Amino acid sequence: MSKTILIVDDEKDIRISLSGILEDEGYQVVTAASGVEALECARQELPDLVLLDIWMPGMDGLETLEKMKTLFPQVTVIMISGHGTIETAVRSTKLGAFDFIEKPLSLDKVLITVVNALRLRELRVENEELKRAAGNEYELIGGSPAMAALREQIMRVAPTTASVLVTGENGTGKELVARSLHYYSQRRDKPFVAINCAAIPEELIESELFGHEKGAFTGAVAQRKGKFDLADGGTLFLDEIGDMSLKTQAKVLRIIQERCFERVGGTRLVSVDVRIIAATNKGLDEEIRQGRFREDLFYRLNVVPFRVPALREHPDDIALLVPHFVSQFYRREGREPKEFLPETLELLRRYDWPGNIRELRNIIERILIMTPGRKITPADIPELRGELSMVAHLTPRPDGVPTLGTLREAREEFEREFIIQKLEENDWNISRTAEMIELERSNLHRKIKSYGIDVRK
Repeated sequence: MSKTILIVDDEKDIRISLSGILEDEGYQVVTAASGVEALECARQELPDLVLLDIWMPGMDGLETLEKMKTLFPQVTVIMISGHGTIETAVRSTKLGAFDFIEKPLSLDKVLITVVNALRLRELRVENEELKRAAGNEYELIGGSPAMAALREQIMRVAPTTASVLVTGENGTGKELVARSLHYYSQRRDKPFVAINCAAIPEELIESELFGHEKGAFTGAVAQRKGKFDLADGGTLFLDEIGDMSLKTQAKVLRIIQERCFERVGGTRLVSVDVRIIAATNKGLDEEIRQGRFREDLFYRLNVVPFRVPALREHPDDIALLVPHFVSQFYRREGREPKEFLPETLELLRRYDWPGNIRELRNIIERILIMTPGRKITPADIPELRGELSMVAHLTPRPDGVPTLGTLREAREEFEREFIIQKLEENDWNISRTAEMIELERSNLHRKIKSYGIDVRK
């Protein structure tokens, strides 16, 4: 689709010459001879770009620019003038003009400026799309009361500057909660910096957090900014803060209290404005009793406590999480999505998920990669560690879902019944059945034999 350019100039010859050049380049062109006419054209055409003359009778170009940016803030405007001054150019820029071209017009200059302006507009649109996509990435998926309460808590706390302590088991999505808090805060246009306190050796953690001066230690050949520096104006996420040493805890406490710190090997105080969100899978009350965590730091961090529930506490959300992960995977990989059958989702729902949402996401990706068919059946679920939760002593369900003790037993029973059902639908023709369920005939024959299915019917 060609871009639309609005040319605004009281000189007819300039409108005609610019129109001819831009149309030759494939652009769609509309023209206006005055500021009033330009605003009406902009309202009707919604142009991608405006070439606007400054010196016009009646409403001049600067007044037109100001009104146009008020009515259509996303429009890109290039100013044109035969009597340009630095003061005029500066004022145009302050009012939102992209560039300023002087008459007599150089056609090459006009074309280059137009291309650059339209490219910038495309980048802005793309950036907005990415921001919207990023916002979706930070949405907490789930319709359960626990997840609804967590989302409500995030929306209430995000606009504030309060420190937050997020607790929960590994894999529950503590970093996602932190990123969501940042995304919905007034700091969203500033950096979000994350550091895993458990993954960095004790001798390096202070340098990572606070940076170091040149010559602070062997190998420090230049000054280096730390995470607090990099997160200035934004959010610093301290993951697994329960693994931080007491010495480093004392320095973090000082930063929270005084909003300044010294780099390793330095003496100069560096001021920062950082919102801290911390997370841990440990019980900090017990860590405090054992003398491994500072009580004063705990109270500084725990201004607003968040608890992220384990997946086994809201298993019904798996029906929403699975299609979300499928969609994420295929957006990234660019392949055709696959569908998880209801009985497959039910089987996943009944697993205990000791690794929580992270384990579920990894299993879904593995299934999508390794399963050739477009429909994911219970037979496609890989072996999972652990047993199905709350299954061993359940009475039979009216929908026919097996209530066996382990995932292997349930999976095998699902697979056997599924194969029998498909064989019956195809009059016990193995070749047709194999084609329908997208399985090699030899593999189907082997499964029929292993499950003791009598096909002589």
